[in-house]
Amino acid sequence: MIDLRKALAAAQAYRAAAEAALAERLAQAPIDREQRAAHGFAWVATTVAALDAVLSWCESGRATNPLDAKVAVLAFAEGIGQLVGGLPMGQNEIFRPADLGVGVEARALAGACAGLLDADHAATRADVAAALAEGHWPSETLHDADLDSIRDQFRRFTDAEIVPHAHGWHLANDLIPDDTVQAMADLGTFGVCIPEAFGGLGLSKLVMCIVTEELSRGWIGAGSLGTRSEIAGELIATGGTDAQKAEWLPRIASGEILPTAVFTEPDVGSDLGSLQTRARRDGDHWVIDGAKTWITHAARSDLMTLLARTMPDAKGYAGLSMLLVPKPRGTDDNPFPAAGMSGSEIEVLGYRGMREYALQFDAMTAPADALLGGEEGQGFKQLMRTFEGARIQTAARAVGVARRALELGLDYALSRKQFGKAIVHFPRVADKLAMSLVDFVVARELSYAAARAKDSGKRCDIEAGMAKLLAARAAWSSADASLQIHGGNGYALEYEISRVLCDARILNIFEGAAEIQAQVIARGLVAGRN
Repeated sequence: MIDLRKALAAAQAYRAAAEAALAERLAQAPIDREQRAAHGFAWVATTVAALDAVLSWCESGRATNPLDAKVAVLAFAEGIGQLVGGLPMGQNEIFRPADLGVGVEARALAGACAGLLDADHAATRADVAAALAEGHWPSETLHDADLDSIRDQFRRFTDAEIVPHAHGWHLANDLIPDDTVQAMADLGTFGVCIPEAFGGLGLSKLVMCIVTEELSRGWIGAGSLGTRSEIAGELIATGGTDAQKAEWLPRIASGEILPTAVFTEPDVGSDLGSLQTRARRDGDHWVIDGAKTWITHAARSDLMTLLARTMPDAKGYAGLSMLLVPKPRGTDDNPFPAAGMSGSEIEVLGYRGMREYALQFDAMTAPADALLGGEEGQGFKQLMRTFEGARIQTAARAVGVARRALELGLDYALSRKQFGKAIVHFPRVADKLAMSLVDFVVARELSYAAARAKDSGKRCDIEAGMAKLLAARAAWSSADASLQIHGGNGYALEYEISRVLCDARILNIFEGAAEIQAQVIARGLVAGRN
């Protein structure tokens, strides 16, 4: 019998040794010179946190069927095997213990977990794949009737309204239809976390994860449609004036107002302190000049949460302010009817349904009360307060994409016959399905753990970063494995997995690229030692 609690304790000891080794290095050199070591440690810490989340799932009573224990064993065998032998930070970047000088500690971890690492898990993988083939999935109940009911409601909606149409929408590069957007609004999608006093549901980030996960399983575009409402709602609820809350929050919650986040600029990326878009007061309004890029859903939106430099003499983040800029909703014939605003679509591989745009502002005006909170120079701080929720939601999107990839691979493996039998019975196919399931559960539980941390009121930028880092990798690896199961057919546009692969790839980039997440995690954990 494998003692997973003992294995977790050994992994936690290894993580502590890796943290101490990194802290010693960073005492001698800046983190940017030690990126490989620092980011490798972030992956170590994330892996150990994920194992902790999976074990908590198994021990909490939420894991309620025999398949759960097998998934947990495979998660630990793979996770600890990677800690000892090499953690994939990217397709061609493997972090090994020697990169941080903790080879001795890695061998100690291997010794402590010898029973787990030396066991042949082929039979366990086969059992997991066979269970999937028979329609069995690991436990997902949260032992809360309301939460389970919400999941069931959004799953049924997704199966009926999103799954049958998503691939056609993707191929045509259509916007998600207005009727579907309204149906999502009627379910409360856009007001999950907005306080009840302002027309929202006033529910937790954990509920937001469940809703996002289920919608993203149908199509990442559907799951992402609520992201802009989540960001705008949190910005206004935490930083807006009473008048701004009363004006915007009820209309965002109802779906009457569709917001868009207007932050990124050409050649700036994650360095928000270098933003150049300017906004200046002119009488009873603001005047906006500059360029933004990679703005999702810009044409059909009604409100821009726009980060601009309003204090040109202040350096870096200090001069940035957040503006709530209303705009008329565009049409196919005239996507940007607002005076002083123009845009061009950026054609993309996936992540469709809302469309991406490069925007140009040339003396566009905004009302005098557009300044969020009525105070200049607070834009970056206001935005930072939304990053945790946005990254947790992105992790949930990745979990939904990972599950859909697995569902497609499983369905194909059951129906596709070669050499006289369904390909699900070939071990290399079954292994892909089993380990994709493991990755899905691990990512799901780490995302839920981050959501609970956020709901507790604690700062959780590290937990949010870990959830996004791991879930994005899970989505990509599951989509890649599923396409491989499809073989040549997976490369054909008519097969849904071709879309899911493209959708999965963006998850490692937006809301902070994997490298940014690793930097945040490493810096935060090592700084916490001081």
